[in-house]
Amino acid sequence: MTLPEPAAGVDPDDPRWQVAGRTADAARRRFPADILAVAVHGPLAHGDDDGGGDAEVGLLLVTYRAGGGPAPSSRRIDGVLVELTVTGADDHLRRARTLTPRWPLTADRYVTTVALYDPTGWLRTLRDEHLGRLARARPAEFSAAARDAWYPGWAAHARAARLAEWYETDQALVMLAEARLAAATVNGLLSRTYFRDPGDAVRRTGLAGADMTEVGRVLTGQAEELAARGRPVDGTVDDLLTR
Repeated sequence: MTLPEPAAGVDPDDPRWQVAGRTADAARRRFPADILAVAVHGPLAHGDDDGGGDAEVGLLLVTYRAGGGPAPSSRRIDGVLVELTVTGADDHLRRARTLTPRWPLTADRYVTTVALYDPTGWLRTLRDEHLGRLARARPAEFSAAARDAWYPGWAAHARAARLAEWYETDQALVMLAEARLAAATVNGLLSRTYFRDPGDAVRRTGLAGADMTEVGRVLTGQAEELAARGRPVDGTVDDLLTR
């Protein structure tokens, strides 16, 4: 298989690029009737990382029908970690058209890909479908998704504070990290901003390294903004049970 031109800034001799190409080639040989498209996403697709310690490849394998091709899997191949996502074309397009509380952490996979095999231009359709969904989305949809993303952040922060009181420092740090990421995700939804990965999310929102007090202040401010947008985080039993 002849590899396509890598993304700008990617060394064609980068071992990740070579492993991605070998995997795509092997998948097409083994499942010739199933494979619609193969692409890389994540740092390698962006082409602006140095490939240093982050020797990882996010590989998307799209099949004509759900259940076709290999099973999703992860393996380290020649020192390169390969995260293989396998999905049916219709299912992936449906996810691309759905706005969820995790949108800031998933959108990049629909928008930024580099094709290893895409004879029908399906990846362009994926990107267009996702961007079209965003263009049609109403502000209330993002606010509703942000509220759903806020709750686990608040719960993680409360748990982290209680663990800190009990001097369970390691567990408290884990929960605090979850609260930071949830707060960053809420920020992304409220501002319609998506991120490359969780690390990018907390960095770009200024939450990387934020302490317990600061994260709590951010979550409180988000609750106030959600209330101002007509999506208060507090409610009644009737609110909870409304269809």
